[in-house]
Formats: sequence, structure tokens, C-alpha cells
Amino acid sequence: MSSLRQIEMSSFGSMSRKGGQMEDLLTMSNRETDRLRVIHGVLEKRLKQKHAAQQLNLSTRQIRRLCKRIRREGNKGIIHKLRGQTPNHHLSSDLREKAIQRVQERYADFGPTFANEKLALDGIHLSTNSLRGLMIREGLWKSKADRSFHRAWRQPRSCIGELIQLDGSDHDWFEGRAPRCVLIAYIDDASSKLMYAEFVDVEDTLTLMRTTKAYLEQYERPIALYVDRDSIYITTRHPSVEEQLQNKQAQTQFERAMNALGIKIIPASSPQAKGRVERGFRTHQDRLVKELRLRGLSDKKSANQFLWNVYLPQHNAQFARRPANPANAHCPVLKSHDLNSILSLQETRILTNDYTLHYKNQLFQLEKDQTILLRPKKSITIEYWLDQSIHLRLKSRYLNFHKITSQTYQPLAKSHTTYSSNKLPLKPYAPPPFLRWKQYKKKFPLDHFIHY
Repeated sequence: MSSLRQIEMSSFGSMSRKGGQMEDLLTMSNRETDRLRVIHGVLEKRLKQKHAAQQLNLSTRQIRRLCKRIRREGNKGIIHKLRGQTPNHHLSSDLREKAIQRVQERYADFGPTFANEKLALDGIHLSTNSLRGLMIREGLWKSKADRSFHRAWRQPRSCIGELIQLDGSDHDWFEGRAPRCVLIAYIDDASSKLMYAEFVDVEDTLTLMRTTKAYLEQYERPIALYVDRDSIYITTRHPSVEEQLQNKQAQTQFERAMNALGIKIIPASSPQAKGRVERGFRTHQDRLVKELRLRGLSDKKSANQFLWNVYLPQHNAQFARRPANPANAHCPVLKSHDLNSILSLQETRILTNDYTLHYKNQLFQLEKDQTILLRPKKSITIEYWLDQSIHLRLKSRYLNFHKITSQTYQPLAKSHTTYSSNKLPLKPYAPPPFLRWKQYKKKFPLDHFIHY
């Protein structure tokens, strides 16, 4: 805010006494003082109007207006006419009371921006800054301190599909109306568009494969996924001896599936590195929670329908931006990409001599008739698909098998009782008193065993 100065009405920059009384003083800003000095130069024929217009960045027509006003009113003519008056865009008291009452009734925990959007839908129109001031005055909002941390800026990707930021947020999305769940989000790095999102029970490997399959069926294959260093995405173990002999890197199930699809996994060094998805979750934890509350949604199925049909289009229309390059970098899913096989949990087992395999406490018998030559000691790949079905594969051929459901022999539980049911139980053995140490010491003192 510019500082104010007190200037005498009759003359510029000086004070004089007339009749023993001091004239009234005017309070002017620095800008008005500079304007008055230049206008006095024009009135005193020391400065031309076009030069004064260049100095004050005004038109010559406005310079002539100011000269006429100062000749007529004196130095106070330079002061703006609305000083001390009610502003033209002043909010009426009825509008302010109506807005605050509406916020207190329905949007007490909303931020000023989000609350103003809801007020506009209710027919109450005012600026976000005005609402913020009203909410601060009523104690409904507290301004946050601006904490700045120096970080290196990364250039966003130019095309949609070049880099997709993937993460999950465990939060009380239904505010206690339903069990706690996780929101899985796929955000494009180039456009900040929320490509896909879904409420799930837990963020595990099978869930991520299922949501990734839904993304692939809708948008095809992105070039890279930007993830955190969770053990679901990036392995934390060293390669096994077999992997070292085969010159293979240790990898998780999700990483193996993405490598089979030709999708690169990029681990982030910090949460701030993938700031778009992290800041997006902060927005969803504010706006999405309140949208679910306003609509009374309290289960994942209805919440996902609202998320896909209403929230995602509105959110992208408001927050997504145009990428630098309009090209789409998504690659098509090829015919050789069997999503059911790739997006599955895979483990290897050695075929026994009786052509059986053990997997998760289950026994599988391979059939005699196969489309590929089968011998014991072969490494068989077991695939656990997303539909919870199990498939056995040797190289690229699936094998015929059936599950052995017969009960295995269990050893009889050994009985610890040695008496029949019609007899009383035996008392526990108690040593005689002379064998107990304390009584034995009293009965036979130590000097009884000393021979002189």
C-alpha cells in the first residue's frame, strides 16, 4: 500500500498562514502527489501536455481534464472522487448474511473456492476472495502459512500417455458411513487429467493388475508408469541364485507384467517428485469426500458409478490443461498380449514323477493327453488369473489338469490321558518331603555330611 502525505490545499509542497489560521490539510498517496506535481508544471507553462501524458502514462485528454479540475477545485481535485465512499461493487448486507448462513448450514468445512462453487449452484453469486474474507471473519476458515521449499522443477511430458502417475490413497472416504477403503488413481503427466480412478478394498498386486487392465481396455498402453518405491511396484530383495545364473533382475509380479506389455516402470525418489498425483489426492480428500456426503453415497459400488459418470468429467473439465503436443502417445494392445495371462500371479513348480504339482495347499494332477511333450522335472508355470481361476502352462502351451479333491491321511491325535472315563484322574506326582530342598536342608544340616 502506497504511503499517504498531507499537503496544503492552497499551494503545493508548502504551508502558509492566512489570517493567522492554517488551511486544511489533504491526505494524498504518493501516486496522487506525483500527478499533482506534473499537473502544476502544465498549469505553470513549464511542461507540455503531451510530455505530462508520457510521464504519467495517461492520455492528453485526461491531462486536460485534470487541469480543469485543479483550476476549479484546487489541489483536492487530484484526489479520487470515490475516496471515503462506498465502493461500487460493495456486497449488500443481505447477500453477505445469506452466503454466510448457507455456508454454516451445509458447507462449514468446505474451502472458500469449493464453497463458492456450491453457492453459485444455489444461486448465490460472489467472488471467492469476498467469501474467503467473510469466512475468515466468521471463524469458518483459517488462512494457511505459506511454506516454501526449494525443489528443482521437472519439465512435464508433452503428449498424453507418455507418463502416467499411479498411486493409491488410503482414506476415510465415506466419513464413517462405510469401511475405510483406497482410491487408486491414474493421472496423466502432460495434461494433469485424471484418466482413471476406482475405490478398492486394499492396494495389493491383484487389485493393481485389475485396475490397470481396466485402464488398458479404455486407453491402450502408456509408455511409462510413474510409481513410488512400494514393494508392490519395485522389488526390495536381491536376485536369487537361479536369477543370477540366468542373468535376470529380481522383479515383482506387477513389474513383470508391465515389462511383458512393454510399459516402463519409473520409481519416484520422493512423494514430491510425483506431485500431480499427490496434490490430486489432497484435492480429492477435500472435494470428493464432500460430494459423496452431499449425495448420501456410502458404498463402493455406487461411489464408483458417481466417480466414473459425474466426478471425473467435472474434475477434468475444471483442472485438466491442454498438453504441449496434441498427439496421443498410447500404444495399442497387440494380439500377442494376452491380458488374462500377463496380468496374473505367476509362480513356477517342478513337475513330480507322478505328474502332480502343489500350489497353495492344493494338489493338481496333469492329464495324460497334452498338446506338448511332458516329462517329469519340467518347470511348470502356474498362473492365478484375476477371476481366481488357476491355469498351468509349459512355455506357451496350456496344460490339461484336474484338482485332486480326495482327503489326505491325517495322523490320529495322541491322547495324553492314561485313564478311562469311569475312573478318577490320577493326581500329579509330588516328591516326598525329604527330597525337597528346603525340608531336606532343615532335616539334614550341612555339617552332618562334614567328616573331621
